[in-house]
Formats: sequence, C-alpha cells, structure tokens
Amino acid sequence: MLAETTSFTLDGIAARMIRVEVDVHRGLPNFQIVGLPDAAVREARERVRAAIVNCGFDFPLQRITASLAPADLRKAGPAMDLALAGALLGAAGELKTEALAGWSLVGELALDGSVRPVRGALAMAEEARREGRRGVIVPVANGSEAALAEGITVLTIENFAELASLKNGEVPGKVARPTPLSVETDLPDLADLRGQGHLRAAVEVAAAGGHGLLIIGPPGAGKSLAARRLPSVLPPLEGDEILEVARIAGACGVGDAVPSSVRPFRAPHHTVSAAGLVGGGSPPRPGEITLAHRGVLFLDELCEFGRSSLEALREPLETGSVNISRARGRQTLPSRFTLVAAANPCPCGRGEDDPRCRCSEASARRYRAALSGALIDRIDLVVGVTQPSARDLAGPAGESSEEVRKRVVLARKLMSERLGQGRTNSEAGPDEVADFRVTAAAAGLLAEAHRSWQLSGRAHGRILRVARTVADLAGSSTIGEEHMATAIQFRRRTAE
Repeated sequence: MLAETTSFTLDGIAARMIRVEVDVHRGLPNFQIVGLPDAAVREARERVRAAIVNCGFDFPLQRITASLAPADLRKAGPAMDLALAGALLGAAGELKTEALAGWSLVGELALDGSVRPVRGALAMAEEARREGRRGVIVPVANGSEAALAEGITVLTIENFAELASLKNGEVPGKVARPTPLSVETDLPDLADLRGQGHLRAAVEVAAAGGHGLLIIGPPGAGKSLAARRLPSVLPPLEGDEILEVARIAGACGVGDAVPSSVRPFRAPHHTVSAAGLVGGGSPPRPGEITLAHRGVLFLDELCEFGRSSLEALREPLETGSVNISRARGRQTLPSRFTLVAAANPCPCGRGEDDPRCRCSEASARRYRAALSGALIDRIDLVVGVTQPSARDLAGPAGESSEEVRKRVVLARKLMSERLGQGRTNSEAGPDEVADFRVTAAAAGLLAEAHRSWQLSGRAHGRILRVARTVADLAGSSTIGEEHMATAIQFRRRTAE
C-alpha cells in the first residue's frame, strides 16, 4: 500500500514543504529512505521503528520505501520523523491517514514515542499557510512558537501514540496558543557610563540612525560598557519585526521561543570563523550577523578577529543582507544590524601617547592590520576615548536609557516619515541622500572636510547620513552647520 503525509525541512531560515510518500509491499524486510536525506534523516529509520513498537503499533516486516519530495532538495534534520512514522503506518493499513488530508506533521521522535521539539516551527507554520494547508501538528514545546503564525490552525501532541485517534478519523492534538509578548525591563542602563560625554552622544546617534560605531581606547575606558547598553536605548521591536526576529531565532534554535520586543544583541568571541560570523557550512546555516538582524552586533577586541572574518562583513554592512552561494544553491539571509566594535590602540592597550606604552611602531601596525581601510570606511562613527578620571567616576550619573530612548524614538519617527516605515538614515540610498536639505554653511563645512581629509565618496555620503540623524535628534528639518560639525567630528579617531 501507499500513503502520503507532508512535513517540512529548513533551508537557511526558510521552511520548504516536503511530501513524504511511503510504500509498503511484500518482500524481504528493509527500510529505505530516498530523496537526498542527510545523516539525521537516514537515522530516522531507527527512531521511527522503535517509536512505533514502543507505542503499541505493529511495525511491518516488509519492504518499506520512503520517498521525500522534491527529490533534488537536500533534507536535513529530524523534523520529518513524525510524518514518516504516520505515513508508514498508513501504508501498512494501521492508521487512516486520509484524515490528515490538508494537515502537516512536524516533530522528532524519541525511542519511547515522545515527540521532541525541532528548530524553525514558526517558519514551518508560515510555509504551511502559504501552501494552503488546513493546519500543522507540532510538538508541545513548539506550540506557542508555531501559533505566532496567523491564519492557520496549530495542534500539539506529546506522544506518537496519540495518532491512534486517526483510526476513528479524528485529527489528534490540542489547539496551541501563542505566548504573550515578552517586554524586558532590566536591561543595563546607560546612566552607568560616566565621564564619557562624547561617547554617550555617539551611542545616541548610533541608536537613532542605525549607524555603525567603532570605539577606540585603552582598557577600562568604558568601551564594552557603552556597547552593552545600546539595546536599552533602541526603540522596541514592533509588528512584523517581532515575527521576523522570532523566525530567525527559531530557525537557529536560539532563545526560549518566547516572542520579545527587545532587539537582539549578539557578541561573538573573536575566535569566530568567517562562516560562523556571516553564515555558511553544509548545509548553509545563518551566522551571527543574521541572528543580530534588527538588533546589535558587538565585536569586542576588534583587532583580535581574523581578517577574513572582518572582511566578510563589508557586503552585509552595505546591503543589509548576505548571499551564501554553494554548489547546490544560493541563499540570501537578512542582516540589517547595527555594528558596534571596540578596539585597543595597540597590543598593550595604552596607546602611543601614554608614556607607559612600550609597543614598537611595527607591532602596533601589525596589531591594526586586521582592520582594512575599506572596512573602517563603512563604519559611520569612529570615536576615541580615554580612561575617565576618579572625579568623573565618583560624579553624578548621566541621563538614563529611558530618557535617551525617548529622543531616539522621536528621531526614528521622523526617519520613517521621510524614508518609509522602519527605515533609518543609515539605509538611505544615494537619491534619498541627495534630497536631504543642507544649509550652505553646512555644505561648505563638508566640502572643506572632504578636501582636508581626502574623504572617499562613501565616507562623504555617510557623513551626510550621520548629520541627518543629528538633525533629527535635534528636531530640525534642515542639516545645519552645527549638525554637520558633529557628524564630521564623529569621523575622527582622537580622544575627547
């Protein structure tokens, strides 16, 4: 007999629907899976066999062939276990899989029949809706995540034995409900950053316009402290952004599947590979820049990162996406993140202006060799800092994150009205930058900086974008001389 069910496999962060066809006929006992399965899918034969027997069903001792279509798409992961087992018993005549018409099955089987969670439940539920399915049956642990998809019914089951209800023509499972939105309120506060007024201003501009920020200074100057407080001044995620971030996190198996309005914050170690940072592998998987989509990517000790890893950031910083090409296909993954990086001026960290520095010019040059000019040119704000004095550290705290966030939210509202919903000044295209209103004095100041510093065309445009953000924070419709001066100052590497 022949029976068919449907399931899904992940392709990057997207889900692809798979038709699971199982044929059971007379012959020597054998269980074969065809259709480009990976090791995890091939091993499903043993998981399915044990789960069926331990749940009280009879495993057919006949020739079993399972086909996963489309046959030219590589199948990865254990998400098809439940669909394989259901189709197998349907082909053996033990279950009436006709009741599953229009339903998709997702889940990994334990040997005792328990249904374990899988990655990408939200993406799979959304794909089921696009394919016109009636609903999707998922593990209990994935229910709240999959239920975030609107317009489709999500049922949950705990054990494969629940499929016995198919004998009576009933679809098993309980209706899942989405988990309420999480709003984190205990993020680190920007008020902790003392004695660094120029750096505080840079953090605010970076948060408002989505601009990249590089902080250069000795250890203990507050570089990491400032970077880790950037999420607290960013506006919360809204609407489709929440689903977008939840879809990525679910596909990568990150977090607890609870939707949150807090923007992602990723801080990979400097030993991360280029594939781990931007994505890759076989099959290709998203990297840290995709996990940081709509949030912050913090690279501490920037000069310690491998040059190949840093150079791989150049395209995503420009386009907001990364293209991963492999022999079997190509994937485009979202990566619209705010880059924040921290670096020491030399190997000892003190800098050549400090008399205690014993680093030679050659060693300092080698230390900075990982940072190419092309990469630095793509970072909008470059801020030099020094260690704060004891008086500054003992002084009063600065503005809280809540106060700064209010200005950031108002500035982003102006950007959305000018550029489109959700877009920031860092994303403005050349034509949109050309439409910025700039006073004659501000334009003259930029022209002088262009001549004096021999700016590239990219740096010229980025200064204009930063100046537009400074003006938005000030509530000005025109970029004035003071706004342009501030933007130009943020391109310097000297400490304030």
